Amino acid sequence: MGAERRFWFPLSAPLARPRLRMFCFPFAGGGASIFHRWSQALPSGVEVCGAQLPGHETRIAEPPLSDLVALIDEIAGAVDALLDVPFVLFGHSMGALIAFELARRLRALGRRAPERLFVSARIAPQTPDESLQALRNGGDAALLAELKRLDFTASEILDEPEMLELVLPTLRADFRLCNSYVYRTERPLHVPIVALAGLHDRDAGVDKMREWERQTSAGFAMRVIDGDHFFVIRRREALLAELSRDLLE
Repeated sequence: MGAERRFWFPLSAPLARPRLRMFCFPFAGGGASIFHRWSQALPSGVEVCGAQLPGHETRIAEPPLSDLVALIDEIAGAVDALLDVPFVLFGHSMGALIAFELARRLRALGRRAPERLFVSARIAPQTPDESLQALRNGGDAALLAELKRLDFTASEILDEPEMLELVLPTLRADFRLCNSYVYRTERPLHVPIVALAGLHDRDAGVDKMREWERQTSAGFAMRVIDGDHFFVIRRREALLAELSRDLLE
């Protein structure tokens, strides 16, 4: 379990006796480092497990996965030995899609269900993502234009040819994963869903995030952060304060 854990969750801070594990999944192009200091701001006893996906950060030498089904297969296997304590799932943007489909997969496998599903800055899965339409046939130029439109947190990389060449395969794969997603109708999850929306997010605003309520039969709540699409970085303290209130319950 130790080797598998370090592989998928390299920056997690294992606790001797966690009362709750929080599996966190990043936005497109992001990695586990996003969640590096979260445990310091969350309630005691919460063990943060930031996911490092193939092709990202410390796993940059691996080919990234652009097929969500294949990725969920691998993640479900990686977390299986870590479901011995209550846990929650958190995902931001692309990560919200991963967290949602992981919750579905764990249900299909008969595994323990999460205590909560936190979905952040990503429209509900049953809603077509119009923001991705221009990327379908636009190539790298359209991809870079989309990142600039979203004010990508590592925007300086976009103007550095050597760095861009290094990260482009990962960015392509991540956006291909989101673009190829096909929603399958299933019964709602019997897991409370908390949707987190950026007040100034032009693509996954408050009204669109409310549509996540249709995916749960166990209660729904909305939390609004005064930020843009990348409030997970730019408004981290406000986000962690909201998460802490929910986790203390």
